[in-house]
Amino acid sequence: MKIAITSTGNSPDAKLDSRFGRCSFFVIYDNESYSTEFIPNPNKENVEGAGPASVQLLTNRGVKKVISNEFGTKVKAIFDKLQIQLVILPDSEKTINDIIRLLNSKINCNTTNHE
Repeated sequence: MKIAITSTGNSPDAKLDSRFGRCSFFVIYDNESYSTEFIPNPNKENVEGAGPASVQLLTNRGVKKVISNEFGTKVKAIFDKLQIQLVILPDSEKTINDIIRLLNSKINCNTTNHE
């Protein structure tokens, strides 16, 4: 599954960006291939419509889950309609590496066989 994370920079040590539509970068993490791609957000300087335009960008990339510190109400409605899961992470001090580690540990916990 492809997961988008809002990021303040284009490195694994960058912090979670608290803004969705105007974040500096989107990190697309594929938890099946463990690949990571950093995409500069072309909508961050938009006067208006940054949120919906960013939703379109992520939808075109096949994202099924988005992690950020905050989402606007318009964007939440669009994601709901598209059935894309939103995860609000209140700790904006976490780095992209921290978040990916967390995702991987949850995936491993979910796939563990408990007989």
